[in-house]
Amino acid sequence: MELTILFVIIGLAILFDFLNGFHDAANSIATVVTTKVLTPIQAVIWAAFFNFVAFFIAKYIIGEFGVADTIAKIIKEDVVVAFGSNPSIVVMAALSAAITWNILTWKLGIPSSSSHTLIGGLAGGALAATGYNFSAINGSIILTIIIFILVAPIIGLIAGNVIYIITLNLCRKAKPHKADKWFKRLQLVSSAMLSVGHGLNDSQKVMGVITFALLANQEAISKANMDGWFMNDVFNWKSWFITSSSTDIHDWVPIMCFSAIAIGTLGGGMKILKTMGNKITKITPIEGFTAQTASAITLFFTEHIKMPVSTTHVITGSIIGVGMVKRISAVRWGVTISLLWAWILTIPVSALIATGFYYFFNLFFN
Repeated sequence: MELTILFVIIGLAILFDFLNGFHDAANSIATVVTTKVLTPIQAVIWAAFFNFVAFFIAKYIIGEFGVADTIAKIIKEDVVVAFGSNPSIVVMAALSAAITWNILTWKLGIPSSSSHTLIGGLAGGALAATGYNFSAINGSIILTIIIFILVAPIIGLIAGNVIYIITLNLCRKAKPHKADKWFKRLQLVSSAMLSVGHGLNDSQKVMGVITFALLANQEAISKANMDGWFMNDVFNWKSWFITSSSTDIHDWVPIMCFSAIAIGTLGGGMKILKTMGNKITKITPIEGFTAQTASAITLFFTEHIKMPVSTTHVITGSIIGVGMVKRISAVRWGVTISLLWAWILTIPVSALIATGFYYFFNLFFN
């Protein structure tokens, strides 16, 4: 039964990762499409490719998956077990809640955070499993993530504002038509950087969930007889699931996660694209380049400090920062406030949904 639940978790995690890419596709392509640098189809292919390129950057250049390590430590497995609960059911409830919220917000065209949906689900599931004992979750990590709900878009806003002002000063003598032509080309670079940042941050969150599930099931894995599995003498399947820590991640985990988010990105996200583009502020090629560059820099920074943040929040902050350079009224604050409310509600609503799923699954699997 334990391994069955583990494989269900892996399946749900990959589905969530796919939906994350589908849901967040607009974050990477909004500015490059609204400035007509690429068509929507070209843009999603471009973004999906660099979502997957992020795997090689994390594996061979950065050399670690820091965000995955952070996510894997949100739930305290020993506390959940001490309450007589199954950590795997907690993860299954969290993923089910995150998938539900992602589908709902996509249908409504709300650019909410897939990342915070998952985090809220993990917290809600763990609390339900322990009778709402807050020692079941890593409070310092959760608090820092909540703080970065505000900090990440502010960093994006400041970066967008500063980079745009510098860029305007550097190009003040350029002819508008020529400048537009150059910045349309540069947007290909900035959108690629943003897609790499998106892949680096968001794929690792699912990696962290799978790693936690593997760690929670090490005893069952070690006892499992996999001799009858297909070509076990060649692949030695058990070795694929044995892990010792949240930093000991087998290559199949990131390859599956980065592939899923890239394939999800190919699915698009055209309803959300309408909000993330011109509904916040009108965007020109120079502004699109600036907003994407600011977003990419912010995502690279947060990945460096191993902090899971929302790509949605970061790109929104960057677009607002660019719009404010023209004038404060250039930003459509009504849309921005609506987005802010969606961000604030995501974690508690996801936690509540996860609580319901936990009680439901607990009837059948515990």
